[in-house]
Order: sequence, then structure tokens, then C-alpha cells
Amino acid sequence: MQRVVATEKALALIERLKETHGALLFHQSGGCCDGSSPMCFPLAEFRTGASDILLGEIAGCPVYIGAAQFEFWAHTQLIIDVVAGRGAGFSIEAPEGVRFLTRGHVFSDAEAQALEEEPKPTSA
Repeated sequence: MQRVVATEKALALIERLKETHGALLFHQSGGCCDGSSPMCFPLAEFRTGASDILLGEIAGCPVYIGAAQFEFWAHTQLIIDVVAGRGAGFSIEAPEGVRFLTRGHVFSDAEAQALEEEPKPTSA
């Protein structure tokens, strides 16, 4: 069971962005600026901190979330999608006229049990 996945539409956008910007990193926002949108940055331009947790990867890009935010989302699989419209502009997809959006899937009891058997996500 993966804690973070992406839709086909998001994966296609990520590949286009990687062609332009190189390696990327996602950080699930904790509510500042662009609400709870996932933010996408060139890998070298975002520093993770001790309280950032690596959830997994999508399209070869690491996806982090703050520890406090993780507590709210621990029972949910994050599904990174893309929709028309601009976000606040910090995330690199903004000039494309689209924005990444987090959808969620609440883990079933069986999925939650399977996650308990896997290593816990680690801080950056």
C-alpha cells in the first residue's frame, strides 16, 4: 500500500515539468498560502527540515509532508491530481494554467493493518 500516488493526468504533467526543470520534489502544504495544495519545486530549490516526513515518490519525485500535517493525513492515501486554474503561484506548474490538487482515499482497516506492517515514514 502506498501513502501517496498520482493520477495519470498528474504523472503526464510531472514528466513535462521534469523536462523543463529537472528533478522535482513535492511538499504537501500545511495550510499556508495555497491552502493544503501539494507544492512542486525543483529538487535543488527546496530544503526539507527535520520535521518533514518522506511519504514516498511519484514519477520518481520525493513527496514530503510536515510531521504535524502527517498526523492529520496518516489514515489517508494522498492522491496527487491536476486541475485547471492557477494556485497561489509558488508551485512550478502555475504558469501552465493548472495546479496540483490533493485528493484522498481513507485507508480501509485491512489497508491500515498492511501499513502498520511496513516501515514508518521517516523524517528528512
